[in-house]
Amino acid sequence: MRNGLLAFPSDADDLDPRRIGESRVLFFGLDTWVLAVVLGAVMIGATLLGLLLGRRIGRSSETFREPLGVVQGALIGFMGLVLAFGLSLALGRYESRRADTVDEANAIGTTYLRAQTLPEPVRGETLDLLPRYTQTSIAIAQTVPGSPAEDSALATSELDQRRLWALAGQALDLRPVDSAPRLYVESLNEMFDAQSTRVYALANRVPTAVLLVEVAGAAVALGALAAQLSLHLSTLRRGLAATVVAALLVTVLLVVTFDLDRPSRGLIRVPATPLVDVYRSMAAPPAADGPG
Repeated sequence: MRNGLLAFPSDADDLDPRRIGESRVLFFGLDTWVLAVVLGAVMIGATLLGLLLGRRIGRSSETFREPLGVVQGALIGFMGLVLAFGLSLALGRYESRRADTVDEANAIGTTYLRAQTLPEPVRGETLDLLPRYTQTSIAIAQTVPGSPAEDSALATSELDQRRLWALAGQALDLRPVDSAPRLYVESLNEMFDAQSTRVYALANRVPTAVLLVEVAGAAVALGALAAQLSLHLSTLRRGLAATVVAALLVTVLLVVTFDLDRPSRGLIRVPATPLVDVYRSMAAPPAADGPG
């Protein structure tokens, strides 16, 4: 249920933007360490290929030295630009997801406080239901987007949202002229919207085209760098050490970029701490008594 509306199971689920987005994200299904190995193999492989090509070119002709140096300089600049762009996109999405988590926690906290001013029996059932709803929100934060675990958590959340909305309607019927139920309905709707925003933000990733350009551009640039170094160094071993270090540094940067865009399965995760803190605050007795 998004924005207080129940989602009906149908073929339309195949058009869920979260599922479509997941199916188009390359490498997302890989474990972080597997991803690091794959990227490292690509970068080091490109580097070794560049070294061998550079040595071969150096033996056959001297005319390639200067053009290759120009191309190598341009490719290094391009690689730096693309890597910075990709990292900026991933970091921006990471910070946005953290902000969405805080916003949802604040919305739940406000809703819980305003629920304490509702008339009975709506008040008691609502205050019992909101901690469970918060637990489900925490579970959503800790599951992989598009996975069966997330689908199960979202289904539970939808049922809780429907029940909370029904209770809000009962509160309005009981006290149609009071301001407390109306304020509660407003915060309840904001709470639903906040969860919806966070769920879709979890599936909002750096476009696959950008990631592919990063990997391909870095591989070509490292290969050109290795080829240029091998033309000017007396032994292949000396060029190998320098270029492998460069390849490893680029690999680390790529892994960080990819990991920032994997909020629920990477090493760099979006913490659910704000939601956990709100849930723990609900363990205390309500601060306000219901209306008489």
